[in-house]
Amino acid sequence: MKAQPASFQPIARTVSLSGTVAARVESKLSFRVAGRIAERKVDVGDHVKAGDVLATIETPEQVADLEAAKASLQSAEATLAQAQSSFKRQQQLIASGFTTRSSYDAAEEQLRRAESSVESARADVGTAEEQLALTVLKADADGVITARDAETGQVVSAAQTVFTLAQDGARDVVFDVYEALLADAPASDRVEIRLLSDRSVVATAIVREIAPTFDTATGTVRVKMSLIDPPAAMSLGAAVLGSGAWASTEVVTLPWTSLAAGEAGPAVWVIDPATNAVSQRAITVERYRTGEILVSAGLAEGELVVTAGGQFLRAGQIVSISSGEPS
Repeated sequence: MKAQPASFQPIARTVSLSGTVAARVESKLSFRVAGRIAERKVDVGDHVKAGDVLATIETPEQVADLEAAKASLQSAEATLAQAQSSFKRQQQLIASGFTTRSSYDAAEEQLRRAESSVESARADVGTAEEQLALTVLKADADGVITARDAETGQVVSAAQTVFTLAQDGARDVVFDVYEALLADAPASDRVEIRLLSDRSVVATAIVREIAPTFDTATGTVRVKMSLIDPPAAMSLGAAVLGSGAWASTEVVTLPWTSLAAGEAGPAVWVIDPATNAVSQRAITVERYRTGEILVSAGLAEGELVVTAGGQFLRAGQIVSISSGEPS
């Protein structure tokens, strides 16, 4: 029978997680009208400037609508010119007394209708031009194309995402953190970030956002951290390693062979030094490590804990101890 005295020692927990570098702001770019994509000018990884053309869709319908609107405007302008000429003649005639007031009023009304028709036709032309302009998809900011969701020849609906644009500027590091890690606050809200491909590339990140819900499939919570003055090597999509430290806690370190299954959960066998009788004690496991368990509650300083052979014990059993050490 092996045993060891419980000895509480301060242990600081350090956690390292892998994550990725992401843009602070991402734009989902889409056409505002439906149609078949005629041309795609950029691909994933391309850097674009605000206003650059990314893709276009076929325009026969929009071009036809614009031509029809322009024709209607020309017709309305011709009618307006005729109405203006007629009204001007009526003005001259009524001044000389060679026309009636009703004829003058009719000419004036015709002129007003013609003017309204021209304004309406101009508005229709503007609408048709806007619809034609919407067949061109442009970047809304400087940045890098990180995703492509449509191909040339594909029919897309209005507002269907075609590209994802990671805007230039601030960068984040995104981690999927196990919910248990968030139960206690770390010693600092700053985390050391290292590039996985080159551990010598180091930066610091600070917690910016913690998702209010967790992913039910993975049991993780998404945490976003702002990179402070990131080096150029930490580009978009780069894999990084984040290391954070929690405040030290007093725990007893025991080999995994000490662990037993009690009625209330994890337990260990404890030896009474006065009688050498063993009894099972419920414990609280702070965390598990390779080959070890860290116990935060359930034991007192100096208590003898069975570290091997506990599966053969029963409550009240007498064990032998020789040379001051359990045997």
